[in-house]
Amino acid sequence: MENIINQYTVVPALHRRKLLTVLGSISLTSIFSSCTVLNINHNNNNNNNNNNNINKDNKNNKDNKDNINNANNKNSINTNINIQQDNYLKTQAVTQIPSLGHVVIIGGGFGGATAAKYLKLWGDGRIAVTLIERQAYFISCPMSNLVIGGSRQLSELTFSYEGLKQLGVTVIHAEVTEIDSLNKRVIINNPSMQSLTYDRLILSPGVDFLFDSIDGLDTIAQKTVLHAWKAGIQTQQLRQQIENIPDGGTVAITIPKAPYRCPPGPYERACQIAYYFKKHRPNSKIKVLILDANEDIQSKKALFTHEWDTTYQGMIEYQNRWELKRLNATTRTLENQFGDSIVADVINIIPPMQAGVIAYKAGVVNSTDKRWCHVDWLSMESTAVKYIHILGDAVQAAPGMPKSGHIANQHGKIAASAIVELLNNRTPLPLTIMNTCYSYVDATRAIHVASTHRFDNEQKMPMTIKNTGGLSQEANVLEGKYAWAWAETIWHDMLS
Repeated sequence: MENIINQYTVVPALHRRKLLTVLGSISLTSIFSSCTVLNINHNNNNNNNNNNNINKDNKNNKDNKDNINNANNKNSINTNINIQQDNYLKTQAVTQIPSLGHVVIIGGGFGGATAAKYLKLWGDGRIAVTLIERQAYFISCPMSNLVIGGSRQLSELTFSYEGLKQLGVTVIHAEVTEIDSLNKRVIINNPSMQSLTYDRLILSPGVDFLFDSIDGLDTIAQKTVLHAWKAGIQTQQLRQQIENIPDGGTVAITIPKAPYRCPPGPYERACQIAYYFKKHRPNSKIKVLILDANEDIQSKKALFTHEWDTTYQGMIEYQNRWELKRLNATTRTLENQFGDSIVADVINIIPPMQAGVIAYKAGVVNSTDKRWCHVDWLSMESTAVKYIHILGDAVQAAPGMPKSGHIANQHGKIAASAIVELLNNRTPLPLTIMNTCYSYVDATRAIHVASTHRFDNEQKMPMTIKNTGGLSQEANVLEGKYAWAWAETIWHDMLS
């Protein structure tokens, strides 16, 4: 990435003017990355220059051989990536420009990755940023239903963290085992670096599932009864189950009571499964059951029901107020709160959710139902523990604000902006939050819903701005193109 200020990046005007005045036509990427100890290219260039000078001296004066060998050994050590990373993590130092502090981020999804990137961009190279993520690659949940429907491959939704590394973010793939908020310390299961201290900590833990709330959904049952609500191996496994279902079979999708991650996602998934059978097995007579614990469809109701009544007539059946209470994985039987039961060939249970487990370890889960985290909406800082900021699905959402990838991306920018201000002893200012959520009803046609949220001084939280949202009139191919462009743009925005 050669030009950081582009159509994908929102840089505060003050920072943009300051940087362009100082740098002129110099690549911003090289300036930001040169500020950290982990700038491998910068060190390699210096080392190459040193080696060239040494080789030249060697030709001119053979008596310098011993000194040259010593210099080469030192250069070899300086270019060792692992040693540079260790030095960085131990000292949390920034060269050339004084450091404002060290920010540790746990979770490299839509929220955490975005925060990491914008802390480096907006911090003028003065903030050391370390991202801790368990997985080696980012896999996008948005668009993963297309993999289940067969029109996309999981590889198209999988990305590395190299772009963040090039910006100067230190990325560690490890598990966080403990958070010592009193001493501002994170404990990880990394033998070479067991703990990191921080000035500010960002948690973007996503969600975990309340499997215990459904009788029979034990660890053995979970191997065959899938949720596929975290994109990855289960996405592919559910796709395989769909492909192997016998003619005349039934697919059952259960939806928990709101709030849950991605409100329209289950209805989109039903469309994708029905699309696969309509296109590839038109005579299979497969039925797709949507068993929804909620009173009504949670998002884009008229648009989805239109598709079910027309495009997928006789294929998709929707039942509301159907809360799953028991599962018999052996007989593949589902039972609801009234004792009604349904047998299905493929069962896709989306369990009730709560904030990721690391939020509980940090002591920041403080909603009434003990599932979510309250924050100061000006900074995303926890209202339970100071110096810890929380992003994404784990947050107790403001009114009308869904748990979505786009919202997590917006949370990341709010936190990054606020932390830059706080580390500079300034007061964070409110930012407007926007959300767009696309749903594909087949391989090419999509629908969307959008909303805008502005901080309200009286409510102390973002409130939906009237007449600023949007809803599709109908599913169409042009919106399908917009949907994929949105995905590519937000992936670029958070990872490049």
